[in-house]
Amino acid sequence: MLRILCALFCLTFHAANAQTLATKTGDIRVETVAQGFETPWSLAFLPGGHALLSEREGRLWLLDGAGQAQPLSGLPEVVPSGQGGLLEVLVARDFATSRHIFLSHTVRHAAGGTGLAITRAQLSRDQTTLQNPRRIFEMTPGASGGRMVQDASGRLFFTIGDRGADATAQDITRHNGSVLRINSDGTVPRDNPLVGLAGAVPELYSVGHRNPQGLAFDAKGQLWAHEHGARGGDEINRILPGRNYGWPVISYGTHYSGLKIGVGTARAGMEQPVFYWDPSIAPSGLVIYSGRLWPDWAGQFLVGSLNSDMIIRLAPGGTAELERISAPQTARVRDLREAPDGSLWMLSEGNGAVYRVTPAR
Repeated sequence: MLRILCALFCLTFHAANAQTLATKTGDIRVETVAQGFETPWSLAFLPGGHALLSEREGRLWLLDGAGQAQPLSGLPEVVPSGQGGLLEVLVARDFATSRHIFLSHTVRHAAGGTGLAITRAQLSRDQTTLQNPRRIFEMTPGASGGRMVQDASGRLFFTIGDRGADATAQDITRHNGSVLRINSDGTVPRDNPLVGLAGAVPELYSVGHRNPQGLAFDAKGQLWAHEHGARGGDEINRILPGRNYGWPVISYGTHYSGLKIGVGTARAGMEQPVFYWDPSIAPSGLVIYSGRLWPDWAGQFLVGSLNSDMIIRLAPGGTAELERISAPQTARVRDLREAPDGSLWMLSEGNGAVYRVTPAR
């Protein structure tokens, strides 16, 4: 309760609390925007300079241009448990006319257990509450996940992990271990790759994923994702419709016991990652950078790390590491976002804080 009360009254902007860090392409400035959060999970920018921030415990905050945070009301059911709770917040592409936002969150199933749901709601004009909430997706019981992006036509892509039930990532009758695609109203696009296949859940877009925690489109509209391996084998993948990304049949890691996973690192009909980490970095958050403030970074991948407290900068296409950036502010990086002005915003779960990163000029 004390932490919640502090969040209500103590989340303020700290522009003076800034640090300059050296990188291979020049110094950067890291400023504290707001702090006092419990488990910050996702950030999304609104028109006009405000932003929305989700906490896994079930709170949604409005951050104004000065970093002041106000809690929103009207949230849907959220069941915080383990890695589940209130996860991604996404501002719809047509927000200017619809005022829609999307939330991914864990719910309790009538049949028992919990799983991922997606709710679409409208943000009130005074930006204090969510109105007209509608659940547009609920998965078959048994897993959670939650990263979301929207393509140029408004279709919603989102991730679901296997939640430790490895074999389910190869089971097309379930949503586990997959990237999925739906329309913004929850209906299924007619050209989804498994539509019409006997027994398949029609929302599936790609399968064979372990725990995808990063999802982004590049400037050409190509979808990319990264996911956690087990002991080693974290991957960056180019996501194509109907493809199988191998988990748990192939992997570049091992089980936590040290035993071999599946048949090894390759199998016919299964995709290879464009890059993998061994040992694991526990990647979370993915930005494919525009180049607005750092022209040299245009097209590069920026990935946070949950277990190594850093941001990793990779070459365009995610094919090679270029740099690892580590500082006290990078404790358990849960999410990374590029703001409309090109600044990089970072959620540190370890510090319970939001940071803004800009070139140090």
